[in-house]
Amino acid sequence: MSTKVLVTYGTKNGSTAEIADFIASILRDKGLEAEARPPSEVTDVAPYDAVVIGGALYMGRWHRDARRFTRRHRQALRERPVWLFSSGPLDPSASERETPPVPGARRAQRRIDARDHITFGGRLQAGAKGRMAKAILDKDRGGDFRDLPRIAEWAVGLASGIKAPEGA
Repeated sequence: MSTKVLVTYGTKNGSTAEIADFIASILRDKGLEAEARPPSEVTDVAPYDAVVIGGALYMGRWHRDARRFTRRHRQALRERPVWLFSSGPLDPSASERETPPVPGARRAQRRIDARDHITFGGRLQAGAKGRMAKAILDKDRGGDFRDLPRIAEWAVGLASGIKAPEGA
C-alpha cells in the first residue's frame, strides 16, 4: 500500500506553486504517491497520510489560502504528519540562514502541530500581480532566489520522515 501525500499551497504569482510541484516530484521519486494541488481543490484531507502546506510570503504575511486551509482542516491535519514551508524572500537570505516563520505561519504551525517549517527564497519576475510587486520590479529588485538543491534536500528529508513514522 502506497503512502499518499498532499502538497498544497497558496501562491500569488506562481512561484510557490512551482515549489510545491517540485516537492511533490521529489516525493514521487522517493516512492511516495504525492500530488500538488491548490487549497481550493482540496475538500478533504482524509485520503492523505501526510500533508505539506506552502504559503507565499507577501508583505510579511503567509498566503491567505494557506492560512485558511489550516483553519478549515485543523482537526484532520492534527491527526497526520504535516510540514510547512514559506516562499518569498527576494534575496539569498533564506539560503544563508534559518528564517523563522512569519506570524501567520507560526500560528498555523501551532494550530495543527506541524512538525517543521522552512523558508525558501522566492521569485518575482516581470508581469507579477500586485502594486507592491510592481514597485519592487520597478526598482529592479526582482529575480529568482529559489534554491532548488536546498528544496530538494528538504523534500528528501520529508520522504524519509514520512516513510519512517515517529516512534518507528
